[in-house]
Amino acid sequence: MSAVEHRYEVTERRQVWAGRIFTVVTDEVTMPGGGTSAREYVRHVGAVAVVALDDAGQVVLIRQYRHPVGRHLWELPAGLTDVSGEDLAAAAARELAEEADLTAGTVDVLVDLHSSPGFTDEMVRVFLARDLADVPTEQRHRRSEEEADLQVVRVDLDEAVRMVLAGEITNASAVAGLLAAARARDTGWSVLRHRDAPLPR
Repeated sequence: MSAVEHRYEVTERRQVWAGRIFTVVTDEVTMPGGGTSAREYVRHVGAVAVVALDDAGQVVLIRQYRHPVGRHLWELPAGLTDVSGEDLAAAAARELAEEADLTAGTVDVLVDLHSSPGFTDEMVRVFLARDLADVPTEQRHRRSEEEADLQVVRVDLDEAVRMVLAGEITNASAVAGLLAAARARDTGWSVLRHRDAPLPR
């Protein structure tokens, strides 16, 4: 039996701030008990992340400085979906090449997540990339700013899961992607979705 859900309608939207990656807005939203309430949140362009799994069962992790938390974090190759007309799988391939100097012969969808739905509408699609190959040296992306000191390592998938459970990996898309990859492996990859599967709405 399912309960009847209140339909939350936006009666007014005010833009508080706008930037290249996200905007901050305040919505007036109808409430179940009557009246409206203000909800301030971040509207985000979205992102992709990649669990790159090699033939030895190792995954690619990157260590990158994240200024909002003031430290380096272990993450997956990842980036924004901010290129006009680029589909999500192509964005994932671009980020994998730029951050890990790799291409993938096989790409599937692992998991979709709302990164922090209490304050942002950001949706992240995490892909599984296999059949990996190196990007030729002369074609590699030149990294700058925080990416200039990226550390790229490969660790066994089970070791990466241990790092998640030990609190050593806290980036949301990395946590979700690594746990999903381990589960997908343990089911013989039967739970994977096609690289072009529609995003949940």
